[in-house]
This record gives sequence, structure tokens and C-alpha cells, in this order.
Amino acid sequence: MAMIWGQSELFPEANDSEVQRTKFLLDKYKDMLILMADYEAYEKELAMVAVDGEVARRIDQDDLHADKTANAVILIEKQRLVYEQYKFYTRSIFRAYGLIRDPEAKRAIERRFIDGYSYSETMQFFQRSAYSESTVKRKIAEGTAKIANTLKLWGFFEKDVFDF
Repeated sequence: MAMIWGQSELFPEANDSEVQRTKFLLDKYKDMLILMADYEAYEKELAMVAVDGEVARRIDQDDLHADKTANAVILIEKQRLVYEQYKFYTRSIFRAYGLIRDPEAKRAIERRFIDGYSYSETMQFFQRSAYSESTVKRKIAEGTAKIANTLKLWGFFEKDVFDF
């Protein structure tokens, strides 16, 4: 069977490692949104704590006379980078979720990860709709794989942690 040129590049399939990473990010999706909202609401207070607090002094524990101001700047920059990383992850996941075509898989992903319900709450919700647990598990797995495949198509997994 002849392969059409570029077919594998047009429709890449995520490998097991990429699907596992997608599952991890989906599990953390709601937490990332909450932390981003907190950072946005309290960015100035976080910076003040970094400058005034002991955290900045303890960044370099080997140096008894650490430069607290310089360390505070480093800490503030680390907080901003984590915020930017979370923003990139959550936007990518939400965009990929929006491209799921199977309405049942999309609904299962929405309930479990986008809305942030626990596994048991998700199962209870769908059992009221006459879906078996195995069907819901399968739809979550299908939705996760679709998101992972879309992320792979976009080159998401090729990016370094702080490459935006």
C-alpha cells in the first residue's frame, strides 16, 4: 500500500507519552485557571511579599548575605513565567477541546476537566443520562486522544517548557 506524501504530517497521532502528558494537563486544567486568576488579582501583593518577605532571601541558601532585592526580582520573574506557561497550556487545551467533533466525547471532557468535576461526579452525572461507566470512560479516553492529536498537530509537544 502506497502512502500519500505527507499523510503522516497532516494527521499526526499522539504517542502514549503525549497522551499521558495531555491527561496530566487536563487534570491540572482547573487548578491552572484558579492560580492564573489569583495571580492576576494579586500580582502586586505577590511582588510586595517577594520583596519584603523571607522567600527572596532564601532563594540562594548558600549565600548568608544574599542580595534580597535581586532575589526578589528573580522570584517575581519566576512567578510571571509560571503564569505565562499556564496561560499557554490552558489556551491550547481549550482550543483543542473546542475542536472535538464527537458531541458525547466533548461533553465528557467538558464535565470532567473543563468544568473540573471529580471522576465520581462525572460518572454520576452521565449515569443519570443512561450512559454506562465504561461508555463514559471510553468517551473521556477518546476526547483526551483527540486533544492530544490536535496538540501534536500544532507542535505543542515539541515546545520547551518556557518556549512561547
